[in-house]
Amino acid sequence: MRRQEAVSVAWLRRDLRLDDNRALSEAAAGGHAVLVLFIFDTDILDELDRDDHRLTFIHDTLSALHREFSAHGGGIRFGYGKPTDVFKALTEQYDIKSVHAASDYEPYARQRDKAVAEYLKTQHIPYQGHKDQVIFEKNEIVKQDGNPYTVFTPYKKQWLQRFRSGTLKDHSIDPGKIKWIRPENAIPTFTELGFRRSAKKVLPFDLSHLDKYEQQRNYPAIGCTSHLGPHLRFGTVSIRRIVSRMAGNASFLSELIWREFFMQILYHYPRAVYSNFKEKYNGIAWRNDEEEFMRWCRGRTGYPVVDAGMRQLNTTGYMHNRVRMITAGFLCKHLLIDWRWGEAYFARRLSDYELSSNNGNWQWAAGTGCDAAPYFRIFNPEEQLRRFDPEMEYVRRWIPEYGTDAYPEPVVDHRWARERALGVYKKALNEK
Repeated sequence: MRRQEAVSVAWLRRDLRLDDNRALSEAAAGGHAVLVLFIFDTDILDELDRDDHRLTFIHDTLSALHREFSAHGGGIRFGYGKPTDVFKALTEQYDIKSVHAASDYEPYARQRDKAVAEYLKTQHIPYQGHKDQVIFEKNEIVKQDGNPYTVFTPYKKQWLQRFRSGTLKDHSIDPGKIKWIRPENAIPTFTELGFRRSAKKVLPFDLSHLDKYEQQRNYPAIGCTSHLGPHLRFGTVSIRRIVSRMAGNASFLSELIWREFFMQILYHYPRAVYSNFKEKYNGIAWRNDEEEFMRWCRGRTGYPVVDAGMRQLNTTGYMHNRVRMITAGFLCKHLLIDWRWGEAYFARRLSDYELSSNNGNWQWAAGTGCDAAPYFRIFNPEEQLRRFDPEMEYVRRWIPEYGTDAYPEPVVDHRWARERALGVYKKALNEK
């Protein structure tokens, strides 16, 4: 028996906040009571390690958000299972007038949202996706012929032109003036979800020390970083708030534009998830040596800057951006291991894992992606160490046995590996 209470549903996914939340704002604008929904999607959960620290972060964030909504007479309705099944149950309980969600551009998310929208259509319920996790989406920044950009610099130029000629709308609401539905359920425990709480922590983001970001960003020992990634990934802060605050920091803003560039690449070219963006590289004869891959994963390659980065990742869920570029390039070009192996490992470990950026950056490092580094650009990890960690502060922080017999010899000689990689790439290109 359907409960005859008219509601608008705000379905939270990657927008876990009350402030400047488009889905909440749009749901509230309908004039009906607002039901806030979060679904623990088993299609996603089934892919995670049982102690995934990102789930711990999501769970803690939702618990706090549930309390925040409760203080205003509402709360979060928690679903568990496949999203379409959750909505089938909800339509039996509520007279749903509309469903609002922040648009997501990843292939699985688009399939999920299409399935939910199709079911809701059979119930005569409109589903509306709203731009929220980016400043510009889909076809808003395209070339004059309507095709998407595949080179960053012209994309950035148009992005900045559009940004400077417009204004960012604030989607804040007064929660005290909204009629909320108070759900009759609690957040599932870790045990009920089939997980364990992780000891790893997602750090709060901090933008207060980035005035020297351009000068200090490449030095991992300094730590001139915001730790913003996971907060944008899960929407604990609005991208509009961040861009408004950081618009005067050209170097940092550029990184935020890269994020949107890779998102639109994935939206327009979903095949890039599993395939080389540049198909001419499909013939690369990856060695895929499993023992060497495990040495890379564990931070035992004998190249200190690579190993320090991998140990930082394994311990904290974070790796300095410059070091990410070095470790990724090393795996692909020194060890000739398929970028998809490294991409999948980062996907499991990174607190700020985001499919589009992870995929885009790994293909950049491998030379197979859009606007990628040329295949013959092979970083010398020893030279990178001399330039960016000259006092060995970062290395010694993460490799306490460095300089002793306990630290391994290099897994491969740089010069020899470089020539090998050049030969393999050239052969692949010449055979096309």
